[in-house]
Amino acid sequence: MTRIISGFAGSLTLRVPRAGTRPTSDRVREAIFSALEARDALEGSRVLDLYAGSGALGLEAASRGATDVVLVERAKPAAEVCRANAAAVVKAARGHSAPHIRVVVRAVAAYLETAPAGVDIAFIDPPYDLSESALARDLELLAPLLAADAVVMVERSSRSPEPQWPSGIAAERRRDYGETTLWWATTVQPAEPDQPVRPSQPE
Repeated sequence: MTRIISGFAGSLTLRVPRAGTRPTSDRVREAIFSALEARDALEGSRVLDLYAGSGALGLEAASRGATDVVLVERAKPAAEVCRANAAAVVKAARGHSAPHIRVVVRAVAAYLETAPAGVDIAFIDPPYDLSESALARDLELLAPLLAADAVVMVERSSRSPEPQWPSGIAAERRRDYGETTLWWATTVQPAEPDQPVRPSQPE
C-alpha cells in the first residue's frame, strides 16, 4: 500500500499502477521529504515529478506545501492512476489552498524539450533499466529549466553508476537505502567571465 505520509493529505491511500512501475518505499520517501523540509524547500515550490508512476513523490510534495506540481508519465494506465490520485489529493485540501496539479502523458525527454522554466524541485525516478545515456539526456534537458537553488533528486539502483551531471547541475551527496540509491544535486550558477583589466591612467 502506498500512502501520503504527511501534510494536509497525510494518510491518504494512493492507487498504484498494476504493472510497469516501482513505487518508492515509505521509508525512502520519508528520507527524501525530511531532507527537503530541513532545507525549507517545499513551501510554495514548483515541482516536476518525472517518470511519475503513481505520482507519489509529486503528490507528497503537494501535500506538504508545493503549489504547482507536474506529473510526467508516458504510460497511459499509469497516467490515469496519477490523475485519480491527484484528484484525491486536491479533494483532501479542505481548508487549505489547493495545489495546482497537472498530469502530462508524454515521454520525459519530449516533455522537457518544450517545458516551461522555473522548476524548484525535480524528482527523477526512472525504471532501473533506463540507460545511463538516456538519463544523462534527461538531465541535460532539465538543467535550463531549473530555478536558482533548485533541488534535483535522482533515484537509481544501488548498482548503477553516478548520473552524468550536465553543466548547471552539481552533485551534493549520495544516500543508500538497501537496493535504492538517492543522488542529490542542485543548480550552480555559471562563473562570471573574467573582467578585462583596464590599464591604469597616467597621473
